[in-house]
Amino acid sequence: MSTLRIAELLEAGMGLHPASIGIAAVERAVAERARTLGLAGADAYWDALHNLRGERQALIEAVVIPETWFFRDPAAFSAMVREAVARAAARPLRILSLPCSTGEEPHTIAMALLDAGLPAGRLRIDAIDISTRALDLARLGLYGRNSFRGADLSFRDRHFTPEGRDWRLCDAVRQPVHFAQGNVVAPDFLAGALPYDIIFCRNLLIYFNPSTQQRVAGVLSRLLRADGVLFAGHSESGVMSAHGFVSAQIPMAFAFRHAGAQVGKALSAPPRRLPLPPMRAAPASRPALQSRIRPVPTCQPTLEDVWQMVNAGRLEEAMRACESHMRMEGPGVDGYLLLALICDAQGDEAAAAAHYRRVLYLDPNHGEALDHLALLMRKQGDDTAARRLADRARRQGGGAS
Repeated sequence: MSTLRIAELLEAGMGLHPASIGIAAVERAVAERARTLGLAGADAYWDALHNLRGERQALIEAVVIPETWFFRDPAAFSAMVREAVARAAARPLRILSLPCSTGEEPHTIAMALLDAGLPAGRLRIDAIDISTRALDLARLGLYGRNSFRGADLSFRDRHFTPEGRDWRLCDAVRQPVHFAQGNVVAPDFLAGALPYDIIFCRNLLIYFNPSTQQRVAGVLSRLLRADGVLFAGHSESGVMSAHGFVSAQIPMAFAFRHAGAQVGKALSAPPRRLPLPPMRAAPASRPALQSRIRPVPTCQPTLEDVWQMVNAGRLEEAMRACESHMRMEGPGVDGYLLLALICDAQGDEAAAAAHYRRVLYLDPNHGEALDHLALLMRKQGDDTAARRLADRARRQGGGAS
């Protein structure tokens, strides 16, 4: 009974919905803290939570498990650079990374903008997290191989220097990033702060219940400039669309603007489709056939179309379009991954897990599917499977040490 009360306390204090990570994760965190304090169990720990100063923060640290890396979901950073360059001449850029975890995301923002030629003195990147432990690591600027995933690690050569088995981030990247501890569900969170041009708030709302999602969406709306852009997680498109935001129509970036926002030139608009090549004229000896030839329109959705629907939060439509595409084109890794992400966003964990496994059947080393399936297994209390999948993802995406 005390574990459930503790879960409710976490939900009230930091917005964490127990179902989003699984009650087993809360039980593990409680057991860890109880052992550390030499307490017999959850009931004794309940009393400690109310009597020991700093223990609630210690429990939060035990519950929060950072899982991030540099240039995670690169389409979002490419879109961010385009948006930033378009407005950088007018004023210094203000960017928010929430939650910033151990610093990979805000430092990626800095690297991407510096590589695009924006001077550090024109950037202000506020990086906020509830975890003081994560912030201490972020400020240290020393990262191991798990923070470097993917095939292109050229940024590491430009912005890091090796230090033993780890990599030290250069001062030029660290300069525009300002770390601070904060709780987004607190009534005074960033009260009075100037609005931001760009906000990264990815994979946070999925851990809240619907009422907290609405409240935090209101906070994000307050913090985003009228013409600003917000980057969310793939599972949060529906939430953003339901709370005053509309898709910025940037494929695979999951970017949103205020509903009704008046923006200038749509630099981030998706590219126009190339027109179909002209049909060759029929031979002169068959004029009647030439007159009957007409271009055949196609309504078959592409996977790019499906991504656009997911970006806009049109999940049911995206599901139908993806299934239609796979019926016509045949099953494949990209199609199954999209189905998994859609099911994940809809909260259908069983279907999402099945589709992630289909991806892994076709591509056993698919890092994104491994990461997402590991999270699902953790939520369902299967720690052994979650650790095994996470370890596989790190081995495949960790890059050279």
